[in-house]
Amino acid sequence: MTQYLISFEDGAMDVTEEELPEVADDAHAVVQEAKDAGVFVFSGGLDYSRRHAVVATDGGVVTDGPYPETKELIGGLMVVDVPTFEAALEWAAKVAAACRCAQDVREFFPFRRPELERPR
Repeated sequence: MTQYLISFEDGAMDVTEEELPEVADDAHAVVQEAKDAGVFVFSGGLDYSRRHAVVATDGGVVTDGPYPETKELIGGLMVVDVPTFEAALEWAAKVAAACRCAQDVREFFPFRRPELERPR
């Protein structure tokens, strides 16, 4: 199996405050479906109103937030562990319908150390 990141940009969900409860219910239903199917790894949304920082490669320099020139920020994500890219696209379609926005699908590099893989 291969892990895929399904994500959307911050601000991509164009829904009203009144629609948010239904969108949240639909998104939670997709997560539960993925759990029931045994393909769920992780999901979550990112809150850019909270404190965040960028740590430099030397580990000593910390700056607030993403670099100002960054145009795209991840707003939400789900990681699934499925046998094919096509299967990842099927899950992305479900997430897109639930969240009412397009999803980006990317494959993670495969694990090379069995001791780091999550147990089945």
